[in-house]
Amino acid sequence: MGDHLLEGGEMAKLTLTLSALYLAGIGLALMVFPLQFGRGAVPVDAAPELLALLRLLGGPFLGIAVLNWLSRDLRPAPPAAVIIANIVGFGAVTANDAWGVMSGEAREAARIFLVVHLLFTLAFVATACAGRRGGS
Repeated sequence: MGDHLLEGGEMAKLTLTLSALYLAGIGLALMVFPLQFGRGAVPVDAAPELLALLRLLGGPFLGIAVLNWLSRDLRPAPPAAVIIANIVGFGAVTANDAWGVMSGEAREAARIFLVVHLLFTLAFVATACAGRRGGS
């Protein structure tokens, strides 16, 4: 492992693996338990159309989870497009969480999601940087 806590390839694998598990959990929660997952944001008597929309949104989460899972073992490194797409996705969600928390519009759980999403964003940025240095 050398002087680094994690080498580039190990960092990519860990980040892709953890994000795949996280995104799969979110996707399944949206599809199977939309009311419970949306507690505090989704009314208990939510319209069926809202629940259908939440379930629909779960599908892309599952797709990205599978993409990350299948990319985690690619050598010498996962495609840059996968890493960049995750930076954009997690970065956008982090910005949305930050906006909601700072404006007071978000539910209390957004504070936790903000930290999680920021950590994933930073991990993917670090992975991208390690790849540019030839560390993956």
